[in-house]
Amino acid sequence: MSEGAPPAPILDVRGLKVSIAGPPGLQIVRGVDLTVRPGEVHALMGPNGSGKSTLANAIAGSPAYVVDEGCVYFQGEDITQLSPDERARRGLFLSFQYPTAIPGVTMVNLLRASLKARRGTEPPAREFLTELRETLAALKMDESFARRYVNEGFSGGEKKRAEILQLGMLKPTVAVLDETDSGLDVDALRTVAEGVNALRTPDVGILIITHYERILNYVTPDFVHVLVDGRIVRSGDAALAKRIEAQGYDPILREVNQEAATVAVAAGGDK
Repeated sequence: MSEGAPPAPILDVRGLKVSIAGPPGLQIVRGVDLTVRPGEVHALMGPNGSGKSTLANAIAGSPAYVVDEGCVYFQGEDITQLSPDERARRGLFLSFQYPTAIPGVTMVNLLRASLKARRGTEPPAREFLTELRETLAALKMDESFARRYVNEGFSGGEKKRAEILQLGMLKPTVAVLDETDSGLDVDALRTVAEGVNALRTPDVGILIITHYERILNYVTPDFVHVLVDGRIVRSGDAALAKRIEAQGYDPILREVNQEAATVAVAAGGDK
């Protein structure tokens, strides 16, 4: 790499088109290019139904979706055909919008099993507990939290904090946070955002997928993208999120429609 050149992407989405698996095979993502480099925080915003969660799940390899076209590269490797667990082992993390409860399985056991899968070896008990306590302290979480069953009886905020705890322990290369702020009150939102900031390092790339600008008041993104009808129609810095907060999505939608109409007129004139 030449001096001054940007680091190589750790997540590189190229021309991705994604449909729902099975009939009717409706295409939701209709051609997305997105590049995340180490240390960058990207925010993907857009109206409800624009394809944000579909894109997140496709990046993570969910079998509920089919990649019709395009590729997902992770640290230079094409992972488009890899299973979700293989992607996770390589260091790709997805924080779920609606985390599932796992009765009878404690957070401690889940974290230890996840670390074994991620590292390929069983972490020594003392080393694991030290790392767990340090992560809990960094996230300002009580140690009793780790002894509870995964998401069973958790509030919305506790479920999201449990996801951030997993993120802190697994130390992925890329973290995709799907609607992490969904359903949270102000205090819970601030707690989750502080956790994300505590885990933000120069080696990790973060993609925050959100409908609202709220979480971006606490986690400042380097790049903001707006997804509409399965396509990224605008990209910018944190100022773009501020514009959406102040004006909503309607002005951007009008601009996009006007641009499409102009292109259509120009194409008709070329015939």
